[in-house]
Amino acid sequence: MGIVSCSITVSADGFVAGPNQSVDNPLGENAEQLHRWQFEQREENADEVASLVNAGAYIMGRKMFGPDRGEWDLEWTGWWGEDPPYHAPVFVLGHRPRASVEMAGGTTFHFVTEGIEVALERAKAVAGDRNVAIAGGASTVNQYLAAGLIDELRLHVAPVILGSGERLFDGVGPLKLTPIARSGTDLVTHIRYRLGE
Repeated sequence: MGIVSCSITVSADGFVAGPNQSVDNPLGENAEQLHRWQFEQREENADEVASLVNAGAYIMGRKMFGPDRGEWDLEWTGWWGEDPPYHAPVFVLGHRPRASVEMAGGTTFHFVTEGIEVALERAKAVAGDRNVAIAGGASTVNQYLAAGLIDELRLHVAPVILGSGERLFDGVGPLKLTPIARSGTDLVTHIRYRLGE
């Protein structure tokens, strides 16, 4: 059986997104710097890049799926175009129901209004023996961390200071993190932690 994992890039001061997020700047000011390692050093970080999209199912928050906060814009199908990188079921947390959206490459977005535990149950049911990945954003990851529902956390720490934005670990409380692997380049330090042992 797979584990529940989370692989997320974070600034040196703990932010996964910068201030003033918008449709034109979904990561917020200066936050594109966080992900330089995935593009400029893709080869050197190939294993970590592959780990971002190597799960049997994914869970993300509504804000990671799209910019709207009120009623659903039914024309919106995510930030990633016709073929999102997930190629597996993705469960999107929210408060308003919406019919599932099937995309190219095997990605189907399912919308869950019953909370994080129900989303995880559904994701585990379709993932089978593969991992379930908590994709983000910060609020979603923090909820799963606070509930003790993540087995392994992979932090990709970029040598960037954002100063404000969406912070990882806000409201999470004490956690037991056991480092199990570390690697990196000049653009990122990868630290893999086991949680709760």
